[in-house]
Amino acid sequence: MSDAPVFMVVNLVVTDKDEYRKYEKGFFPLLKKYQGTFVTYDDNSKTLEGTSPREGRMIIFSFPSIELANQWYDDADYQALSEHRRAGTEMNFLTMVNGLPPRN
Repeated sequence: MSDAPVFMVVNLVVTDKDEYRKYEKGFFPLLKKYQGTFVTYDDNSKTLEGTSPREGRMIIFSFPSIELANQWYDDADYQALSEHRRAGTEMNFLTMVNGLPPRN
């Protein structure tokens, strides 16, 4: 297992709050199952430079390794749960960003 953390950066627009709430209810236990940590979300992020065609919610969460991040995403329970997210949002992106390994 790698020692570098992985960050997930998400941008989505909620189109059906009830469907998205079903997703949110099941999201945190599955995040915890893979040692994930919720960092933050923002419904009004601000782009300081460059063009930003994105609107909606920005979400950041992390895992201690790429292996755990992949296990979370590939989990059959997560994929079943994510059908609520797919039904209740327009996903702009779900991006995995590799963090730096710890310095010795």
